[in-house]
Amino acid sequence: MILVIDTATAACSVALVDGDAVVDERHELVGRGHAERLVPMVEALLAGRRPGSILVDCGPGSFTGVRVGLAAAHGLAIGWGVKLAGYSSMAAVAAAVEGRASGEIAVALEGGHGQLFIQTFGEDVMRPLDTLRSLPPEAAAAAIRAHRVAGSGAAALVSARGDGEAIEALPRAADARRLPPALRSLAPRPIYGRAPDAKPMP
Repeated sequence: MILVIDTATAACSVALVDGDAVVDERHELVGRGHAERLVPMVEALLAGRRPGSILVDCGPGSFTGVRVGLAAAHGLAIGWGVKLAGYSSMAAVAAAVEGRASGEIAVALEGGHGQLFIQTFGEDVMRPLDTLRSLPPEAAAAAIRAHRVAGSGAAALVSARGDGEAIEALPRAADARRLPPALRSLAPRPIYGRAPDAKPMP
């Protein structure tokens, strides 16, 4: 069984999966407070069971949320002596809505400073079709061609573009099981999606 941890966005989400099956899950929209909610959620989820490996959302998303999930995942992996791998929140959202209709699916998640994280995925064999970017809504709208846009920033992108289908979605730990192996075997380190706000002193 795999313990999946997802705290990269406003959702605090954990799941225990076995192959394609969801053994159990917990999913709450917390906004903030992931650090306080995560460990009790994991404890309640596992109920004494020990997973064989851990999978964690590496971002992009909230800086604090990403760090909370990764820190917890690393600590548990060391304590249990199990393997740890990562995945992208963009791919997780794309996997969750894949199959609703044919064609490409773009993901737009709210980022810092009013920008949107954007990326497009192919549906035939799920794979990234472009690179992760962080852009203002107008620039993001010009950069995305896919009709379907999913994520917390989907409505803003579709509104700025003037056409398309917006699908409200956040990453959910249980949906990580839908990812192909290449997209759930990333190095467990942060994916911030844009340059840090802090600038080095001259």
